[in-house]
Amino acid sequence: MGEPSPFRQELEAAVNARHSWMNPFTEKWVNGELTRGELGAWAAQHYQYVSQFPRWCAAVYSDCPYEDARDFLLENIVEEESGTKHVDLLIRFAEACGVSRREVESTKQLPTTRALTAWCYETAHRPFYEAAAGLLVGLESQVPGIYRRNLPPLKPKYGFTDREVEFFAIHIEADEVHGERGYEIVEKYSTTPEMRARAVEAVRQATEMRWQYMTGLHRVYVLKEDL
Repeated sequence: MGEPSPFRQELEAAVNARHSWMNPFTEKWVNGELTRGELGAWAAQHYQYVSQFPRWCAAVYSDCPYEDARDFLLENIVEEESGTKHVDLLIRFAEACGVSRREVESTKQLPTTRALTAWCYETAHRPFYEAAAGLLVGLESQVPGIYRRNLPPLKPKYGFTDREVEFFAIHIEADEVHGERGYEIVEKYSTTPEMRARAVEAVRQATEMRWQYMTGLHRVYVLKEDL
């Protein structure tokens, strides 16, 4: 494999500059310092975000002029929504934390969660290359790195079973593929310097929005602050 293109390096730098695997909430999680109640609160907020992700991908799909990119987006949507839905695995984890499906589905979004979901909705309706950069590179490509840190402590430090933490295991592998394809698609269809600059900015915004979402969780559930 050759040297990554300068554009690819810019995209990666934008992700890594504000990667949520280093967020204080992630650190607390990894160190075994959260309660099951706090993990359940995370699951309920996270549901408000990830349950809408296939619909955002569908919005991008509907306005995408490129067949190969549409095929990828459709595959992404089907993987999330068919069979055992990924959000059902998240709810299984929430229930293991003591939070019911009804509580998860009806949870009021924190202001920072609302900001992330609103940003995703707006981004899904932007030009294809920007939407793909924000949603697939800026957000989805982060997931394996975050969950590779989140998953290992869940059994020894928190006492969960393999079945209860399947949500994390399944996303490490799936989103590694999705994230890489996202990079490839954004590189392929950002064909001018201006488009590449806008794509990098979409990634930068995405990582900032996810960081603020995670910081909101830390402030409310760990520091017990009001937002």
